[in-house]
Amino acid sequence: MSQVLRATLIGGKGFVGQHLHQALQLGGWNSYVAERDDSRLMTDDLGHVFYCAGLTADFRQRPYATVDAHVHLLSTILQRSQFASLTYLSSTRVYADALNTSENAALTVRAHLSGDLYNISKLMGESLCLHGGRNVRVVRLSNVYGQGMPEQNFLADILNTAAKTKKVIFRSSPDSEKDYISIADVVRFLPIIATQGEIGIYNLARGRNTTHASLAALLEQSGVSCEFENHAPCISFPSICTIKLESSFGQPGLDIANELPALFNYYTKKP
Repeated sequence: MSQVLRATLIGGKGFVGQHLHQALQLGGWNSYVAERDDSRLMTDDLGHVFYCAGLTADFRQRPYATVDAHVHLLSTILQRSQFASLTYLSSTRVYADALNTSENAALTVRAHLSGDLYNISKLMGESLCLHGGRNVRVVRLSNVYGQGMPEQNFLADILNTAAKTKKVIFRSSPDSEKDYISIADVVRFLPIIATQGEIGIYNLARGRNTTHASLAALLEQSGVSCEFENHAPCISFPSICTIKLESSFGQPGLDIANELPALFNYYTKKP
């Protein structure tokens, strides 16, 4: 009889955390979503910890809460908790201005820029994980899409607008681009990385970018009128290297180009 795997989710009520909790339960895991001040974090065997806590859209307005979420609680758990493994969810945003996007790339941050606070705090969390002497993995997630995305999310914003008005005005150029990965692929890979991966960093991304022009074309196929502001800035993120992920565990199977029509349909039915 196989042993039931135990998981403890920190930040399990967020977008990724909720989907991961559901996927783990469906996969036969004993998955537990811990509250921030949960006393069991310091007393129980937590099994495989998935550290999903973090701030995204409002980190500039909440710098102390950002550092608290990305570093402080993590440090306490690494020092005091009993667990089989810990998987820390970071972000491919840390590759901004990097010369390449492999997991061992040299990274650039600037303390005087408010936008870099997110990256700096995530990298601090990563460094604590990798130098604390525990059994840990760091997973750098690209732009995760799926049902239940936060409303501040770029893709959620344009889909909400498209569903309500059948018209979207992009405020960035058609050549703007980023990497999108499906939440279904994310929750499929995370337990594999946690239980089979080596200590270190993994990029979890689709491995190729999608332009805003491509998103607009897909929306137009669903009857949405799309326009781009004149002289809108080009906001492009580097293509994420997924060689390590693919050589170890395979390639993500879902693509935003195929998923967007169904996702748009989901938003049209939202109350």
